[in-house]
Amino acid sequence: MKKLVIIPAYNECGSIKKAVDDIKIHAPDFDYVVINDCSTDETPDVCRKYDLNHVNLSVNLGIGGAVQTGYIYACQNGYDVAVQFDGDGQHDAAYLEQMAQKLSESGSDMVIGSRFIEKEGFQSSGIRRVGIRYFSALIRLLTGRRVTDPTSGMRMVNRDVMRIYAGSYPKDYPEPESVMAILRMGKKVMEMPVVMKERKEGTSSIGGLRSVYYMIKVTLAILMERLRR
Repeated sequence: MKKLVIIPAYNECGSIKKAVDDIKIHAPDFDYVVINDCSTDETPDVCRKYDLNHVNLSVNLGIGGAVQTGYIYACQNGYDVAVQFDGDGQHDAAYLEQMAQKLSESGSDMVIGSRFIEKEGFQSSGIRRVGIRYFSALIRLLTGRRVTDPTSGMRMVNRDVMRIYAGSYPKDYPEPESVMAILRMGKKVMEMPVVMKERKEGTSSIGGLRSVYYMIKVTLAILMERLRR
């Protein structure tokens, strides 16, 4: 199988090369592409200096637009599997091959790396854990399916879901909404335990008042997705 790691990056100059090196060392069977989302720091300079495979977006599209660009790239280049992998150093590439095996052997359409199955490693902040449990409960209420980590940015998909996401993908804070969308299509979503690390560089896009906006926006998006299908 041709396997691609999609690394959305906005102002991740301090960690992006480490993320790529992690993939090269621990998941050598995977190709990768960095989607530079019009960063205002030295991220594009780092990509050029170390000859990282990257796509530069001319305008900032947000996390959803950057990830969708990665899925378009995957479809256009004939990949069978694509996995989203954060460029901030929180994800561990050592899990990627195991995720690919689970995706293939189980016949799943998506495998999510969940930090809440075995509850090891960095578990996010207390307030974010409350939000994650809320979205997990909402998705279960609307679909009957349990997803312990619906906000995880470490998700691997097959070619079918890749094509769906290349055509349509939520624009901001997309993880819970995009999981909800394919569950409503009858796709098979599974989780496997992973250990995540705390961000060492850069800052999260969710904080302060934006966390309130995040909760309201994603809730409405999930409800609209439920009504649309």
